[in-house]
Amino acid sequence: MRVLVTGGAGFIGSHIVYSLKNHNEAAVLDDFSSGKIDNLPEGIKIYRVDVRDRDAVFAAFAEYRPTHVSHQAAQISVSYSVEEPAFDASVNVLGGLNVLDAAREFGVERVVFASTGGAIYGEVPEGEKASESWLPRPASPYAASKASFEDFLEVYRQQYGLSYTILRYGNVYGPRQDPHGEAGVVAIFTRRLLESKPVRVYAREKRGDEGGIRDYVYVADVVAANLMALQEGLDGVYNVASGHGRTTTEVLRAVADSLGVEPEIEWQGVRPGDLRRSVLDVSKLRAHGWQPRVEFEEGIEKTVAWFKDNY
Repeated sequence: MRVLVTGGAGFIGSHIVYSLKNHNEAAVLDDFSSGKIDNLPEGIKIYRVDVRDRDAVFAAFAEYRPTHVSHQAAQISVSYSVEEPAFDASVNVLGGLNVLDAAREFGVERVVFASTGGAIYGEVPEGEKASESWLPRPASPYAASKASFEDFLEVYRQQYGLSYTILRYGNVYGPRQDPHGEAGVVAIFTRRLLESKPVRVYAREKRGDEGGIRDYVYVADVVAANLMALQEGLDGVYNVASGHGRTTTEVLRAVADSLGVEPEIEWQGVRPGDLRRSVLDVSKLRAHGWQPRVEFEEGIEKTVAWFKDNY
């Protein structure tokens, strides 16, 4: 198995690369707009390519000849997608189609796609968990672009015989997550508190409430799902999450307790594009033998420890 990991220098992609390097051949395709060379193991083959550059994508595939693709490259900010929906689509849809066309051209056996469970289902009512059978109800351009690309994957399977696995992630956190920007609240909180700076909590419904409810999953468990999809050839759509919802302030308290500090909070209103509640049903992936192995508190401790050593 020769795996090309798009976005392989990023947060989740780099963790996948390290796992693949231990077991299989792997290479990285990344434009390094947000990914970092320091995230990668020494000696890994790197293609410094923007997925929107069709010719460069094809050239990388022609040289490396992957048998499998782990497609992690994406524009990941919900709020930025609201501000710049055309840019979001140019990366997540058009860039993704360049990857699919190259995969078809060079005989790739399977594409594993990093989709979103945290945004694609829309609002998940209290007491319920979104399963893969729910119809996508995108509430942001980011979610819409992910849902659109999922449809393209099915079209490419029907028309060209390209096998795929869709992994709909919850809110992934862990070491190497980018603490800048608006994606990755665990990383943002950790960095801000380490720097003794105030943190922002965006409202679920009104300023001062406990914030939105999300399903947080540690990055090692997400990597395990990716390896299963690549190695066992899982077909179709699978949620990858913990199956439990936590408010933004619960996350903040966990990070603050791990650091032994009292946070200064700047209460904000509702952020454009944010959902009030998103919790996922992971029973389908569990049926294949996967299960989240890192509990939330342990994951927070591991993440905080990494940031202490690296920031």
